[in-house]
Amino acid sequence: MVNNHVINTLNDFLKGQYMGIHSYENYIQKISDEQIKRELQKIQQELKNDASKVAERIQNLGGKPADSEGIVGSIQGYINHFTIPNDTSEMLEDALNGENKGIQMAKEIVRGDLDPESLQLIKELLNKDRSHVERLRGLIQ
Repeated sequence: MVNNHVINTLNDFLKGQYMGIHSYENYIQKISDEQIKRELQKIQQELKNDASKVAERIQNLGGKPADSEGIVGSIQGYINHFTIPNDTSEMLEDALNGENKGIQMAKEIVRGDLDPESLQLIKELLNKDRSHVERLRGLIQ
């Protein structure tokens, strides 16, 4: 059986994915520019797909995947819902900052011991997150 540490680490990463999904939901609800809204929806859909891959990996390792961002993440998300800027460019900057923080947190979370397959999956997902950063930067300019 795989070390429970790997499953816990992947679940921590998964909770971060859920935080991102919910953050994008808040942005999508507030944004009026249809083109930007569609791009944010694409990013959110990619995060949902990525979360599904992590959940599947956890199941394949014999664990039970998290189904939300957890209590701390829920509280943080609730607070963030009220602090999202109304201005589109400020909202995109906020999303960009959130992606960068998420990448840094994810790198810390997965710094521990992961099996090779799980590590490869997380590296792929972090690369996707980096592409989200570039896409958001493109929307800001």
